[in-house]
Amino acid sequence: MNIHEYQAKSLFAQNGVPAPEGFLAHSPIEAEFAMRRLGVKVAVVKAQVHAGGRGKAGGVKLVKSPEECAEVTAKMIGMTLVTPQTGAEGKVVHKVYVEAGSDIAKEYYLSMVVDRETASVAIMFSTEGGMDIEEVAEKHPKKIVTVRVDPTLGLRSFHLRTISFAMKLAADESKELHSFIEKTYKMFLKYDFSLLEINPLVVTKQGKMLALDGKMNFDDNALFRHKDIEAMRDFVEEDAREVAASKYGLNYIGLDGNIGCLVNGAGLAMATMDIIKLNGGVPANFLDVGGGATKEMVTNAFKILLSDVKVKALFVNIFGGIMRCDVIAEGVIAASREVGVKVPVVVRLEGTNVELGRKMLAESGLNLINATDMNDGARQVVAAAKKVK
Repeated sequence: MNIHEYQAKSLFAQNGVPAPEGFLAHSPIEAEFAMRRLGVKVAVVKAQVHAGGRGKAGGVKLVKSPEECAEVTAKMIGMTLVTPQTGAEGKVVHKVYVEAGSDIAKEYYLSMVVDRETASVAIMFSTEGGMDIEEVAEKHPKKIVTVRVDPTLGLRSFHLRTISFAMKLAADESKELHSFIEKTYKMFLKYDFSLLEINPLVVTKQGKMLALDGKMNFDDNALFRHKDIEAMRDFVEEDAREVAASKYGLNYIGLDGNIGCLVNGAGLAMATMDIIKLNGGVPANFLDVGGGATKEMVTNAFKILLSDVKVKALFVNIFGGIMRCDVIAEGVIAASREVGVKVPVVVRLEGTNVELGRKMLAESGLNLINATDMNDGARQVVAAAKKVK
């Protein structure tokens, strides 16, 4: 789960992590009042969308009066912000964050991420803040240092010294940075982050270190421990199909193709998308109904798949280990009748109760295409999709 910058700044404030003061605004009038309330001569208006690269796309603007703040906000709210992370369709800006301007002397980069390979928290720091970290890694790899913290042992002084020495930081900056990292590391563990990124982390001309931005991703599996964080979820920023899928316990990710996939198991779902591509098709989604899918879950999965107007055919690919093929067949039949499927549906069943499942499909009276194996199913669904206009 992701949250907005203004929400991240609120969490920073609650945990003693220094960041500029700011206020959320949903209209030009609110933005003008926000700057007057801040009492500053320079403020920054920031579009609040779940995407990085806002500055280059026109989503971050410097303003020097409350009136200018209102004017900039009027142009920003309602605009479609297109960044490398939004894709070509972009994201519509519904609100902005008005933040006090900072007298910046230096810009750094700081992030923390779960490193699954080493079962540690990887802390990355760079002196090249305010830039895409991927670009820094490609052009200036020596300007990035990474230390890995074993969460069972915790953050130690040598981790902090390693960062300071590698980046040749002055003693006063090292002291500020060490305190800053200690506070953010505690937050990382406290809230079950999967990612915490601050870009840029700035040092003002007064020598104060501030989080000028804040990107926070949370482990979805730990949200039951953080109801306050879960309440921050902004459904407007998410794909409506993915939101609907989560309500029914389905794992769904929308893609750009025209062949809808309904599969049980993440590995099989990945293999299904690969074999569709191998046969010249393009998958429209990743959808895993899991091992304990019910008839209702399959029906809802069909509804979600068919809500995508780009879908020209469906491929149901089930291996019945824990999941029984007859349950899937029952769900496919019920969904086809309830939803009124008007696109070709190719079904490949294998595993527990497979013969019963195939029999149910054959006797349903519905126009369902049976496949003998995965490759046969992929070949048939790609051919069927090409025939649909």
